[in-house]
Amino acid sequence: MAARLRAFFKQETVLCISALCAAATMLAVPPDGAYPGYIDLRVLCLLACLMAVVAGVRRCGAFEYLAAALLRRSSGGRILGVILVLLPFFTSMLVTNDVALLTFVPFTLLLLDQIGCRDQAAMVLVLQTMAANLGSMATPVGNPQNLYLYGAYDLTAGSFFAVMLPLTAISLIALTAAAIPVLPRTLPVPDLEDAPIRSPKKLGIYLLLFALCLLTVFRILPYGIMTVVVLAVIAVVEFSILKELDFGLLVTFVCFFIVSGNLGRIDAVHTFLQSLLERSTCLTAVLTSQIISNVPAAVLLSGFTDNWQPLLEGVNIGGLGTPIASLASLISLKFYFRSPGAKPGRYLGLFLLANLLGLAVLLAASALL
Repeated sequence: MAARLRAFFKQETVLCISALCAAATMLAVPPDGAYPGYIDLRVLCLLACLMAVVAGVRRCGAFEYLAAALLRRSSGGRILGVILVLLPFFTSMLVTNDVALLTFVPFTLLLLDQIGCRDQAAMVLVLQTMAANLGSMATPVGNPQNLYLYGAYDLTAGSFFAVMLPLTAISLIALTAAAIPVLPRTLPVPDLEDAPIRSPKKLGIYLLLFALCLLTVFRILPYGIMTVVVLAVIAVVEFSILKELDFGLLVTFVCFFIVSGNLGRIDAVHTFLQSLLERSTCLTAVLTSQIISNVPAAVLLSGFTDNWQPLLEGVNIGGLGTPIASLASLISLKFYFRSPGAKPGRYLGLFLLANLLGLAVLLAASALL
């Protein structure tokens, strides 16, 4: 039993910590009739449906097909390096940063072995991780914190994109410049196997369901109708997808809804957090993200400020920094550490250096913009 509990804690660390935090706040604010008001059911339904749809698209092999098609057109190491870094940047805008990394990091490690560039793997993966985190900030569906804040503050598409697209453009320029010298100029042609779409009909269905999710994000379709349609269709088309949903993430959100709601009812905590946010909402969001990661930071801090623009910028920029600032970063770290010839110390050093530089650039850009 103890071994199972340790394994569960290791696999679901954030869930366990969030549950403990929720339980601790319940001691200060015992459960009452206000608790159901903490939970944002719309966000939970959207998150579950998006996870299911993206899992279906991934099973169809769409991302591998895209990667292979682009890489066959690359000529030389410079272009190859840029493509490898920008693949997760652009795909994360629609399929979230963690899915982009789960798809492209194993593919990249295999490809670098084929072309004799194992020594460059650490730097390529660090840039891919930053690219996934930064690309995902461009859209409301790119990461969970955007999805939550978009609904919590009742944002419009125009207001959201006006804030995030300039930072995304700066990130794109910086990542492209950083990726150009990563691989040698001359490389052998990668031996890529054909990666056909495994089920075009299913892919078409999943893309239609994704469009329904987007209509709900932009408040054109009620979330209740979307939830019923998406889950019912997936249950018929490929029921096993529903069993593999990340229910831990959904429960983690519920726990942090409870934490945020309860802390907002404790006068001393409310006053303290408000004083920090009044000094600098963006910087408070960045620093909080370094400690508890940017998704719970968004949920927690949103309960204490109406100043949504710097909060949105802060939790997205705050995905850079420490490996736990964005939990998606841990995906790349685990894949690299398990790969043959891994150099954990070198990877962590490169990760911190690149992330701190990126964080400084984007904080300066945010201040100027």
